[in-house]
Amino acid sequence: MIPLLNAFVLFLCEAPFCCQFIEFANAVAARADRLRAWQKAAFYCSMAVFPVILSLTLTTLLGNAIAFATGVLYGMSALGKKGDAISYARIHQQQKQMDEEKLTGSLEGQAL
Repeated sequence: MIPLLNAFVLFLCEAPFCCQFIEFANAVAARADRLRAWQKAAFYCSMAVFPVILSLTLTTLLGNAIAFATGVLYGMSALGKKGDAISYARIHQQQKQMDEEKLTGSLEGQAL
């Protein structure tokens, strides 16, 4: 029963055109669209984990996998875009130079 309710909520929030004949579908979808990505991620993942905690079976896991995957995708989108390799290399080079300067400074302090 709970996975069916989860699927219905997921349809209402993500695909309201599938529920055109339900009067409150557009209101629920509009409210879900106002949520931030991390809030959607937390909602969908918790919505999917709750039935699994109640009854750990293969059918429960498979039935809630879509809701959990949706939450994971929203979570990844909340983290943002991955940086490019050039900026990471530049940051790494700067850290390496700072470490070398600290090392040479401590070695010079020991020599005196």
